[in-house]
Formats: sequence, structure tokens, C-alpha cells
Amino acid sequence: MDSHGQYEQQVVWAVVASDIGPLLLAATDEGLVNVVFHATDPVRDRALGRLASRLGAEPVEAPGSPLLAEAIRQVRAYFAGERHDFELPLDWSLIAGFNRQVLRELASGVPYGTVVGYGDLADRVGQPGAAQAVGTAMGANPLPVVVPCHRVVESDGGIGGFGGGLETKRKLLALEGVLPEPLF
Repeated sequence: MDSHGQYEQQVVWAVVASDIGPLLLAATDEGLVNVVFHATDPVRDRALGRLASRLGAEPVEAPGSPLLAEAIRQVRAYFAGERHDFELPLDWSLIAGFNRQVLRELASGVPYGTVVGYGDLADRVGQPGAAQAVGTAMGANPLPVVVPCHRVVESDGGIGGFGGGLETKRKLLALEGVLPEPLF
């Protein structure tokens, strides 16, 4: 507790190696709160600064924290091809409104090895015609990979955009068997 008798938000983080580069995983007492692609030192430092600002607590590097242990284990198992579903508590505090609604539907309704169109996902949350807004929600996803925004594609068969880069999206879709493995 702090000096005012309030519980302080605890934010812990670790960087985990993966087939798509280093991932920063951050968690609170509520659950996994953030996954950040390409977690080189400058990217990591910017992400931690944003987390501190948004959550009101300075993130602490704690790769051995019980708050991160299961997330790290499941992320490693996913990239090893041993896990298809994440079963983790998630802290949704970095996203709200329509974006949260879309991401929750994505997390629960688009299983491993499948894809959904932006427009189809908009329809699922009762917002037909909101495909662009769904794209915005995907770009705002604080929990990529775990909340699988890489599974959202264009209705014409195009891969669509991706905050982690198109090569990362291709690798994730290949891992899940949606696309063939890149030749090089």
C-alpha cells in the first residue's frame, strides 16, 4: 500500500526471444497488459515509458515474477508449435470502447489456424460497415499475438496491415498453417 492506504499498481516486464524477434511482455496484478514487437532497447524504453504514463506505475523488470511466468511459458509454447490457445488472465485497461469490444470478440471467436475479414469482424460486434474502425482497433491492440490481430485479413484475400510489420504477420500466419512458410 502507498502512504494514502491505496494499493499501488504493480507492473512487471520481461523480454522473451521468439521466432519473430524479441517480445516485451508486461503484466499487472490483473493479468497480461501489453505485448510489444521488436523489443530492442529503444523500442522497449519507449514502451515502458508509455506503460508508466498510462498505468501510473513504473514498470519493473522481473522475468521471474509469478505475474509473468505463465505468459512466458505459453508464448514460448505457442512459438514452439505446442500451444494453439492462450489461457491467460488479461488486463484490458489499455483499451476501451469499440476497440475493446472488437478485440474481445477476436480473442474468443477467431481460433488458431483461421482468419477473419475486417468487415466480418465488424459484423460480429454488431457494427456492419465498420471495417476501417476494426482496422484501427487492430492497430491499437496492446496484446498482439495473444489477442491474435494477425488473423484479421482483407476480404479480397489481401493480408492487410499489421503493427508488427507485414513480414511478422506472414510468419505468424505461416506458424498457424494459414500461409505457406516463407522460402527465405
